[in-house]
Amino acid sequence: MQELPELDIYRTFIAEHFAGAQITGIEITNAKIFQASDEQIQRDVVGKIVWFVERRGLYLVLHLDNGKRLLLHLGQGAYLYKGSEADKPSRAAQLKLIFGEAVLYGVGLRADDLQLLTVKENEEKLGKLGPDALDKRLTLERFIGRFAKKRGAIKTALMDQNVVSGIGAAYSDEICNAAGIRPDAKIPIFEHETWERLYGAMHNVVREAISNGGAGEHAFSAEDSHTGKHRDQFRVYDREGQMCRSCEGVIEKIDVSGRKAYVCSNCQKDQ
Repeated sequence: MQELPELDIYRTFIAEHFAGAQITGIEITNAKIFQASDEQIQRDVVGKIVWFVERRGLYLVLHLDNGKRLLLHLGQGAYLYKGSEADKPSRAAQLKLIFGEAVLYGVGLRADDLQLLTVKENEEKLGKLGPDALDKRLTLERFIGRFAKKRGAIKTALMDQNVVSGIGAAYSDEICNAAGIRPDAKIPIFEHETWERLYGAMHNVVREAISNGGAGEHAFSAEDSHTGKHRDQFRVYDREGQMCRSCEGVIEKIDVSGRKAYVCSNCQKDQ
């Protein structure tokens, strides 16, 4: 899983190690993941410097010094690893972004997970995203307004990247639990106090996860001992049959619009 906390941690790591560094080479073992021509790669990627690294929703954006963008998506099971030719990830990598002796490996990448875009193309692709879950401009009232046209379950709406970006399957369950709301609760019945709890829970859950190193299953480098420490802190996600951390209830797995969700029915109500 790679949601806002995990990707924000990657953003920090990549910026720390590669911002200001020159891309000296790129190797792709599966042409489908990066459908740029050899001419484009040599002209617009190799030899260019990573100016800075940004996270937009569930994407990472490497800004190059020629104005182009490398847009990276990490789907289920995909991860990044900083190493060298001698220090490689355990699984085969589809991407090797080379910075001299250092290499950024991309493992588990799928079709079009890496794209080379102009500024205009990048904004056309990402401009439809809703505001980031941690965007300071996303006030409580604006947050409530993002859900105004939604009539279904709150978990489904939280995962809609056009409503609020950055939240996926795991943290939507954790946010609902922290707010005391069932993930299958229907949005139209929510009162203002319900939205206040949900808004506060979203910020607290996401920030705590970032602070704890997220829930990623793979270290970013051989020296990384921080990544993944939040996995053991989940209160409901993927804990079916286990005791609730707040009461004597048992965590259940339910279906929400065709997706699995985890809930403590003792702690979480319709609003």
